[in-house]
Amino acid sequence: MTRKQFNHAVRAAAAVLNTRKLLVIGSQAVHASTDAPVPAAERSMEADIAVLDADGPESADILDGSIGEMSMFHQTFGYCVRRATSRTAPLPEGWRERLVPYVAPDAGGATAMCLDIHDLWLSKAAAGREKDREFCAAVAEMGLVDPATLYARLDGMPLPEPGHKEILRSRIEALAARRAGKTDMSAGAGPHPKE
Repeated sequence: MTRKQFNHAVRAAAAVLNTRKLLVIGSQAVHASTDAPVPAAERSMEADIAVLDADGPESADILDGSIGEMSMFHQTFGYCVRRATSRTAPLPEGWRERLVPYVAPDAGGATAMCLDIHDLWLSKAAAGREKDREFCAAVAEMGLVDPATLYARLDGMPLPEPGHKEILRSRIEALAARRAGKTDMSAGAGPHPKE
């Protein structure tokens, strides 16, 4: 999803949900942290959006039916909005205080409150799917994340599986080593947390 498409998705979600404050959890949150294109985010054709501080089923049903997957909106534009909640992904403690506001043009003042880039990186690294690892590697390659900040926030991150934190720590170590020029390992290297 390009920035232009993301802007459209934010405008549509704000209109459908009749709100001016949205929460963006997934990869499209990167638009609030950089103006540069992030190909790994552009390959995703969905934006994970919710009403900020409202995780109820009503807003989710409205999103799904109006601009969600397989909706007329999706069929017309080729991208969609996927309902999200603050429980969609594991997030580091204090993530709400670090949300980055993104005001989409021509959205009537609607603001997408997007995950901070470090919180986003950790949530994607924790998900561990191939597309998430590609996203983490791309963001790291662009120099958008600082390993020291990732280490600090990882300690306060609730993770369901034993050993998960150690795997994420090893990915941050690989990122730090690559930045220092010691190795050519990508930030996405290492086993999947469920392996």
